[in-house]
Amino acid sequence: MPSFTYTAIDPRGAEQAGSIEAADLKQAAAALGEKGLFPTVVQPAAATPTKRVASRQPFTFGRVVAPKELAVFTRQLGTLLRAGLPLLRGLEVLGKQQANPRFRQTIDELGGAIRSGSTLSDAMQAHPRVFVRIYVNMIRAGEAGGALDRVLDRLAGFQEKSLQLQGRIGAALVYPVVVLGVALAILAGLLLLVVPKFKQIFADLLRGAPLPPLTRAVLAVSESVQHHALLLGVLLAAAVALFTVLRRTPAGTRIYDALLLRLPLFGGLVLRTVVARFARTLGTLLGSDVPILSALLIARDTCGNVRIGAAILQVHDRVKEGASVARPLEDTRVFPPLVGSMVEVGEQTGQLAEMLNKVADIYEEEVDTAVAGLSSLIEPLLILFLAFVVGTIVVALFLPIIRIVQLLS
Repeated sequence: MPSFTYTAIDPRGAEQAGSIEAADLKQAAAALGEKGLFPTVVQPAAATPTKRVASRQPFTFGRVVAPKELAVFTRQLGTLLRAGLPLLRGLEVLGKQQANPRFRQTIDELGGAIRSGSTLSDAMQAHPRVFVRIYVNMIRAGEAGGALDRVLDRLAGFQEKSLQLQGRIGAALVYPVVVLGVALAILAGLLLLVVPKFKQIFADLLRGAPLPPLTRAVLAVSESVQHHALLLGVLLAAAVALFTVLRRTPAGTRIYDALLLRLPLFGGLVLRTVVARFARTLGTLLGSDVPILSALLIARDTCGNVRIGAAILQVHDRVKEGASVARPLEDTRVFPPLVGSMVEVGEQTGQLAEMLNKVADIYEEEVDTAVAGLSSLIEPLLILFLAFVVGTIVVALFLPIIRIVQLLS
């Protein structure tokens, strides 16, 4: 019987290496799974380690592949495999129909790596800008368990849920952003075009008579904007650049993420969004037979908040010591009590993955409700702000006109 060498992660998160005898690669991976191991590399004992294929994609800014494109690819690949099409043939079919040339090149490189003896997960790991860590780990779990089509369907569902959540938040914020942009444009037009003309009129007709304090203040702001617009733009750009640099430092990230959770109106929304992402990620990974310790580390890296990530790491360490998941979640005092209670029920009934997905559904609905409430609150506030600014400028320009009429009469 052929012998295979492997590298795997045990239930406590430690890496193990060894050899196993099996009829083929698939049975070797299945045998390791029965032993409670999560294989990361399985290959024939006589074979040399598979070299990862380096990506030849040129450097570009932003994403190489849009999230929606990747979700469609994942769903289609799972459908083709479930229909009995071989993996290589499925990749060839999907590669030919890709409109994105970079994604088409990536799919072609996946096929080339598999022909050279690599696994799909190892081939994807060579393209980290396209296939993130959670994607690669779920594919690896599907390969180990011989259920790649099922894992691809789960992964596609996970991506589609994430896109729906992001789309709902983005759609709710479109109107407030548009109103704010219009308000700033109107304010700039008044200060740069309208107010200077009135300043000249006042100087000609009032003949040195003092202006009301409000008018003087508006004229001073208008003059500052006219004469120091470039300086104000440079200062604003410098402030944004400084904030961006500080935000990317470890200390800045911790402070920023902690402040986000404490914002008066938006803190609850941020927490619900992060909890929904954490529960969806962890539930999807566990449902795809990824070990709990590995799943917690991946969920920590993808939750999107350092403060929550630190709490997840505490849960990981407690679980590694033999604790359940529910109690450490409650002890962090970061996650809402509902999360710990539902996770506890899931552990008791042996349906932790399903319960985590239900938690994600609950908090995604709460995010929808919170976004709708904030949107309905922000919109009138922005309109009132615009009315206040324009009204202040109009009143400031109208007061001297009253004095001019009095002088003329």
